[in-house]
Amino acid sequence: MAAGSGCAALPSSRRGLALPFKMAAPAPSTSFLGLSPGSRDPATVRRRSRGPRNRKKGWKRWAGPEARLGREIGDFLEDVVLQQRATGGLIAEQPDEGLFFVDTGNAEKDRQLNKGKEKPLHVDLVLQPDSKVPAPKNILAHQIPNGRKEKRRRQFWEKQAEKGVLPRAERRLRARLQRGAAPPDKALEKGRSDPERGFYDIWGADNPLDQALVGQDGWFLQQTKKQRVKRPARLQTKPLQVPAVEVIAAGGSYNPTFEDHQALLLRAHEVEVRKKKAEDKVERQLKIPEGAELPTAETVFQEQCEGLLEESGDEEDEEAPAAPAEPGDVPKLAPRQEKKTEQQRRREKEARALAARQRREKAARCRRQELFRLRSLRRQVKRWEAELLRRRQARLAKRRAKDALPRRLGPLKYEEPSLEVQLSDELAESLRTLKPEGSVLRDRFKSLQKRSLIEPRERAKFKRRYRLKYVEKRAFREVTL
Repeated sequence: MAAGSGCAALPSSRRGLALPFKMAAPAPSTSFLGLSPGSRDPATVRRRSRGPRNRKKGWKRWAGPEARLGREIGDFLEDVVLQQRATGGLIAEQPDEGLFFVDTGNAEKDRQLNKGKEKPLHVDLVLQPDSKVPAPKNILAHQIPNGRKEKRRRQFWEKQAEKGVLPRAERRLRARLQRGAAPPDKALEKGRSDPERGFYDIWGADNPLDQALVGQDGWFLQQTKKQRVKRPARLQTKPLQVPAVEVIAAGGSYNPTFEDHQALLLRAHEVEVRKKKAEDKVERQLKIPEGAELPTAETVFQEQCEGLLEESGDEEDEEAPAAPAEPGDVPKLAPRQEKKTEQQRRREKEARALAARQRREKAARCRRQELFRLRSLRRQVKRWEAELLRRRQARLAKRRAKDALPRRLGPLKYEEPSLEVQLSDELAESLRTLKPEGSVLRDRFKSLQKRSLIEPRERAKFKRRYRLKYVEKRAFREVTL
């Protein structure tokens, strides 16, 4: 022990760490000189407690000889655990033969012996376990299905083999080897990894896998589940014949020509004009006509009371009973129709027969005249057929135009994205100054909507469940200006 030291410790060596076992308190300082009447020696002042000292986290926060002692004890214990995990025990307890060895070999001879051996990589050495404690054994990894049964069967046939009895499969194999293997009827198939093997389309009509099923009955294939499910024709067609990636107009490219850029500007101008017309139409419909009086409280009340009082008097007039008839009035009788004579009936019959004969003669005369109107009728029929063809083509074009539009898959309609256009003074002079426009994600999202693969959507609106409550803090309320 050194003179004047406050602790006694064993000398540390390579075999282990010495554990301090005693610590003396420092003597109070007597060289403190206070300037004020109330000053005290800092050594005699009791410090504020900084938490429990019997735990390791208290050792780090607490300063003093005890704290240093606690940290040294913790380091010592951690070192002991590390030595036990790495070497299976303390290094101080290991013999010299376990720690050192005397190299009596020849370096040249070792180099010749280890010439063909590969040295493992450092990454593989890092992954090797450095602990001498074996890993826990995974019992499930060593279990074999029906292990006990297979073990009893193997032991049974071992006993039978000692008696000269072999299983049937073994007997057949030995008999085949004695007879000699028969020549193979067909060539062996090449494996999957053979690069010289043939390739074929499994979905094609000449698929060799389906050659055995060619010519078989459809009912047989259906019952044996060897017949493929027929793919519906509707699954072969796309919802819309719109390309997945549409090429923008020539005016939107880098360094476009003057005509192409002006055409793109005209297209963007027409879009803005249509939007402006729609807004003006809504404003015009909602605008109060000129010269009309604005509604007041009196006119609003009168309109609400409309039909409550005046209609009641009209209903009383309508429900008033009709005046009774006077007793002296005689009801008028319908005029009596005289009976027709035989002569009148004969004349009417002759007049009807004459009118029918005249109509028949006129129809026959018109049919004879139609023979001379064959050319005009032919031209009229051609005009009718041309008109029907025009209407059919118009309906077909209208149907095709409607099919080319995005379908209504949800409550919202598809809206065309805004055109990405730059003015003439905004065009980039070089690729260095070119700025990206638009968003690839938004473009793909709009393309899926336009091809009717997903329904048009809009951003979900945030709806607050509870309304905001404003509270005035006390500190703010106490401030007065």
